[in-house]
Amino acid sequence: MSRNVRLENCRIPAAAGMVLELTVNNHPGVMSHICGLFSRRAYNLEGIVCMPVGTGAMSRMWLQVNEAEKLEQVVKQLQKLPDVLAVQRHEGDHPVFAGLTAFTDSPRSTD
Repeated sequence: MSRNVRLENCRIPAAAGMVLELTVNNHPGVMSHICGLFSRRAYNLEGIVCMPVGTGAMSRMWLQVNEAEKLEQVVKQLQKLPDVLAVQRHEGDHPVFAGLTAFTDSPRSTD
């Protein structure tokens, strides 16, 4: 089976605050494999959003990261995962996370 992996803007700049947009196969274990790749490298994910697209056979994941160090190597390793179909890099102010700030700006009461 041929894989169509695409990485736009391959060079990761030194500035912090990136969003990686992944198109992945949608089945159990995919998110675990991707998050595990970051975890094994002691790389913190600041935010994760995942939604099915189209018929649900694929999902789109947005991963917010604040470290540029080692990111290029992690992206190369993401491309090797069989369920990762495409990878795109965006600046950290991606709109997918903008609407979520209302949930993180103030502590929620436990009442």
